Amino acid sequence: MLISIAYMLMLGMFLGWICRKMRLPALMGMIFTGIVLGPHVLDLIDGSILTISADLRKIALIIILTRAGLSLDLNDLKKVGRPAVLMCFVPACFEMAGMVILAPKLLGITLLDAAIMGSVVAAVSPAVIVPKMLKLMEEGYGTEKGIPQLILAGASVDDVFVIVMFTAFTNLAQSGEFSAGSIAGIPVSILLGIAAGAVIGIALAKYFEKVHIRDTAKVVIILCVAFILVTLEDSLKTAVPFSGLIAIMCVGIALQKKRNVVARRLSVKFNKLWVAAEILLFVLVGATIDMEYAVSAGAAAILLILGVLVFRMAGVLLCLLKTGLTMKERGFCMFAYMPKATVQAAIGGVPLAMGLSCGNIVLTVAVLAILITAPLGAFLIDLTYRKWLA
Repeated sequence: MLISIAYMLMLGMFLGWICRKMRLPALMGMIFTGIVLGPHVLDLIDGSILTISADLRKIALIIILTRAGLSLDLNDLKKVGRPAVLMCFVPACFEMAGMVILAPKLLGITLLDAAIMGSVVAAVSPAVIVPKMLKLMEEGYGTEKGIPQLILAGASVDDVFVIVMFTAFTNLAQSGEFSAGSIAGIPVSILLGIAAGAVIGIALAKYFEKVHIRDTAKVVIILCVAFILVTLEDSLKTAVPFSGLIAIMCVGIALQKKRNVVARRLSVKFNKLWVAAEILLFVLVGATIDMEYAVSAGAAAILLILGVLVFRMAGVLLCLLKTGLTMKERGFCMFAYMPKATVQAAIGGVPLAMGLSCGNIVLTVAVLAILITAPLGAFLIDLTYRKWLA
C-alpha cells in the first residue's frame, strides 16, 4: 500500500506540474496518473487502496468543502439572492431533460434508462469547482458581484438534488414504483443539513473561544465532526433525509461568522491539507476509468455529452436572467458550472452493480463525461476569469 501511495503522489504531482507548464489544468495530469497506474493499465495501485477508494475520495471532498465554508461570506451570498437558489437545481434539471431528449435517439436506450443516465451526468463537481472559486475569491475576481459565492453555493446543493433524483430513478427501474417521498425529501435534507451544520459550527466557535488549543488540533476536531456527519447521512437516509456535505460546509460558514480570525487561520491549514488530498482524489477518479468502456461508446456518446452541456448552459443562463451580470460574466458562470468528476466516479458504476440493463452504457458515458468536462471546464475557468471578471 505504501509504495502505491508513493507512486500516486509522486507521479500525480509530476504530471500535474507538466500540465501546468503546458497551461493546462493540473487535474488532467492527476486523472491521467490514475488511468496509467490503475487496474486497467499498469495495475500498480494496491487493491486495498481501491477497496477504500470511495472513502478516500469522500475525505478529500470533505476537506475542500470545509475550506469552502470557512471562506464563504454569507453577506456576499445574500447579494446574489434568487440566482443562487435557482443554480441549485435548474441547470441539473435542464441537463437531465436534455439527456431524456437526446440519449434515446443517439444511443437507442429507453426513456427511463436515459433519465438514470441524466441523473448520473447532471451533477457538477465540487472537487473541481470549489478550489477554482476559492482561488478567485482570494484574488478578488468577481467577488463584488458575488460570482464565486454563487457558484460555490449552487455546486454544493446541486449534488444533493441530483443524487436524490438518481435514487428515485434507479428505484423505479428496479421496482417499477416511483417514490414521490424521495423527491419531497430534497428540501428536507438541505434544511436539516443547514440547521445541523449551523448549530455545530456555533458550538465549535464557543468551544474554541473558551478552550485554547493549537489550530492543528482544531482541524482534527473539525475533520472528526465532518466524518460523523457524513456517516450520519448514510445511516439515517432510510429514516430521515439529511445532507452531510451541506452540513459540513455550514459548519465552516458558522465558524467563520462567529470566529472570523480563527476561521481564516484554519482555512490556511485546510489549504495545505488539500495539496495532498487533491492528488489522491483525482488519481483515484482516474483509476476508476476503464478506457475500453470509454472507447466502446464511440462518437455518439461524446456528441451526447456535448449536447447535454448545451442544455446545462441554457439552464445557467436562465438562472442569471434579470441580474446585474454582464454577458461575459454570465458566460464565465456557464463555463464554471460545467466540470464533472466526483459524483460520476462515485455513482457511475452503481446501475451496473444493480444489474440494470443500462449499467454498461451509463458507466461509459459517466467516464467520458469526466474525461471531457473536468479538464475542459477547469481550462475554460482559468482561461477566462481574468479577462471576463472584474
